[in-house]
Amino acid sequence: MDATRGLLQVAGQDIAIEPRGFALLVLLVTHHDRMVTKDEIVEAVWDGRIVSDAAIATVIKTTRKALGDTGVTQKYIRTVRGRGVRFVGTLAPVIPAEVGRPATVAEPSSLVTSKSRPSIAILPFRMVGYSQTFSAISDAIPAELISCLSRLRWLTVVSRGSTFRFRDSETDLEAVHSALGTKYCLTGLVEIFGAVIAVSVELSDTRSKAVVWSERFSGTVSDVNETRNDIVTHVISALELHVPLNEAKRARLRPPENLDAWSMYHLGLQHMYRFNKADNLVAASHFERATHLDPDFARAYAAQSFTSFQNAFLKYNANAVAEIDNARRFAEKAVELDPIDPFANFTLGRAHWLKSDPEAGMPWIDRAIELSPNFAQGFYAHGWGDVMAGRGAEALEQLQKAIALSPLDPFLYAMQSACGLACLQLEDYDNAVLWAEKGARAPGSHFLIGAIAAVICKINGDEEKAAHWAMTTKTRRPDASVAMFFDAFPFQDQHMRSQMTSALVSVGFQAD
Repeated sequence: MDATRGLLQVAGQDIAIEPRGFALLVLLVTHHDRMVTKDEIVEAVWDGRIVSDAAIATVIKTTRKALGDTGVTQKYIRTVRGRGVRFVGTLAPVIPAEVGRPATVAEPSSLVTSKSRPSIAILPFRMVGYSQTFSAISDAIPAELISCLSRLRWLTVVSRGSTFRFRDSETDLEAVHSALGTKYCLTGLVEIFGAVIAVSVELSDTRSKAVVWSERFSGTVSDVNETRNDIVTHVISALELHVPLNEAKRARLRPPENLDAWSMYHLGLQHMYRFNKADNLVAASHFERATHLDPDFARAYAAQSFTSFQNAFLKYNANAVAEIDNARRFAEKAVELDPIDPFANFTLGRAHWLKSDPEAGMPWIDRAIELSPNFAQGFYAHGWGDVMAGRGAEALEQLQKAIALSPLDPFLYAMQSACGLACLQLEDYDNAVLWAEKGARAPGSHFLIGAIAAVICKINGDEEKAAHWAMTTKTRRPDASVAMFFDAFPFQDQHMRSQMTSALVSVGFQAD
């Protein structure tokens, strides 16, 4: 089993195993020294969502089948009746081979790491209909996109001087790829009929010719500047989401020995945002491999900081002190290598949370936003910092900006939950409950988000809801406690801290 590459092999031959089965296997092997409970399986394989015992039994059965095991022989996976399962096979750790140039590859350029980051050409948009007043918008929107996207440190953006030569009525993606060497191409169509303006945008992969993402925006010509800003904001958000997904998809189809640093990075991102121990372990191994392949890869060091932060924040292992140090150390390395990368500054700012001093990290969060004014996670982190300092109104403004910038963000659950805390500070209790429950029900939310919902519902006097979220939290994490809550969220507002402590204790969380 190679968790880094997502492979299960016997005698060098790949064994088919479904993703949930592989996630279960990684979890069991990681904790081979003990039994793994059903709750841990649900957390790792289904991101904590409620599933039936039959679903758990099915994924255990399919994992056994992939290993050539059965429920009768239990050679590798043993059932501890009524409690959980345990991996009982023999483990032999293997040091992975160095990823170098395969003997069969004639051209080393395919393995160049520093130049393999995603790249994009933004072409002038085509105009349908005629408007002498607004004819320039077909060039203005892509020009603004080029300017804004050039701030993204993970993306190479071809200059306007090169891309604006492509003004044909039909875009030839192969010609764009051949002439500019970009992996992606963004095209658009502007339609103006009377007082209505509509803009269709399409992101394509120039290598496969596949459409990766598309969207249509509309408004009135009197609000053309607002429409233009809306397009720029949504395109940046879409690229942040869809390009890494597409790059990871392509990387999974390549021979493991040909994966470069950026491929490893994008594969790691697919696991990093699942917020469970098993996936975080896989993500960390991908990022470690990426920095080994490219020691100057700032983003990969920032991602290593992120996984170390997650280990400490959610207490995935007992050595929290080491993880806290790693979160700070990796973030500092990322900023050293690329001081104007927003994500690197974001991770360094968040690392201060783990030292119970979120205010000390705010300058780094501010810098991340200054470097990239559309960086949703920067506004998210700023909102959390404001919440923990007791600045409810400022927090709500920052968090709502983050949600508007990235409505499908992997941190959406945390943005919503923090909105609940901000409303609580503003004594807007109904909206506090609304936001807190939204966050707790959102995909990817971890056990601490359920604890926030329990606290807010309790303070609002809704005993039934408070009991429900407390039970849900303790089912997912039986050792959840007041101390664990404030280790993760070091509130400086003493009134709110006292209020939340009382609520946590009253719904059954272990006191300090």
